[in-house]
Amino acid sequence: METGVTRNQEEENSDKMSKPMKKTLLVLNCIMLGLGNCGGPLVQRLYFVKGGKGVWISSCLQTAGWPFLTIPLICSFLYKRRNGTQETKLFSLKPSVFFPCVVLGVLTGLDDYLAAYGVSRLPVSTSALIIATQLAFTAGFAFLLVKQKFSAFTINAVFLLSIGAVVLALHTSTDRPDHESSIKYYEGFFMTLGASALYGFILPSIELTFKKAKQPITYSLVMEMQIVIAFFATAFCTVGMLINHDFKAIPREARNFELGEVTYYVILSVNSLFWQFFFLGAIGVIFCASSLLSGIIIATLLPVTESLAVLFFHEKFQAEKGLALALSLWGFISYFYGELKHVKKMKHDPEVGSST
Repeated sequence: METGVTRNQEEENSDKMSKPMKKTLLVLNCIMLGLGNCGGPLVQRLYFVKGGKGVWISSCLQTAGWPFLTIPLICSFLYKRRNGTQETKLFSLKPSVFFPCVVLGVLTGLDDYLAAYGVSRLPVSTSALIIATQLAFTAGFAFLLVKQKFSAFTINAVFLLSIGAVVLALHTSTDRPDHESSIKYYEGFFMTLGASALYGFILPSIELTFKKAKQPITYSLVMEMQIVIAFFATAFCTVGMLINHDFKAIPREARNFELGEVTYYVILSVNSLFWQFFFLGAIGVIFCASSLLSGIIIATLLPVTESLAVLFFHEKFQAEKGLALALSLWGFISYFYGELKHVKKMKHDPEVGSST
């Protein structure tokens, strides 16, 4: 499995973070990614189901929680100042990292809008299955951008996930909510697919930014990158809200919200927090491992999101969803079986790990 940093950068960071610490950090980021990946779509759908209509509002909330990250960043800064040199900076991004993050932020804002539009039109269980195709896009772009190597098991996983998405695309008519027109439903379907493809490009692009960075990559720097990406993504969506006059609509939506005005604002806040867990977890997994692993984890959590959507929103679960879910699970098992075999080979022949 490739790492998200070059060998030179790994050597520079080796004295700053031990292997056990990096494994612990990987687990922590996997947990954050899992919380955000499952909780984000559910709370976002709850907003639309109970009376929310602002697609730009919902898309903005996906990154508007970036100020939360200033807390651990400041704590890290104070810790380094106390135990390191006085030259420690709170914000240390160099132009070679900052400007790519600005571009990635704008692309993330566009991706947020596409995803929010899809969630506003589709059941969570359907949108989650479509998002599973992100793995195929991530794998393809990882191959092109960071020269990710693939085993037969990885290729099999990507193929099965893609077939699962095709099954959904051919049998979507029975899944359309009663109040939704066919045109709006298909708009949601293809918007979600577009969001999946775009984020499949963003993940390897972040890994490429790590590789091209002209400074050591630490976890503090990862948080700085996420703040910049989220800030510009939020700015992009804020412009959309201004054009659409969504700021004026928020008080009216709150008053008419089915669960009450206070609950409306609580849902918006919790939504932004869940999505911040998702984005920081995703970029953290890339830092500790690779963009492909980040995509695999997102796709692996599909059954959890599916089950929660059926439980909380009483969504339909037709045969085609069951088939797509089975194909997805088969793909996940194939990938992780391949990784286990790869780890065993590395133990017997360390040169195997250095070639991947």
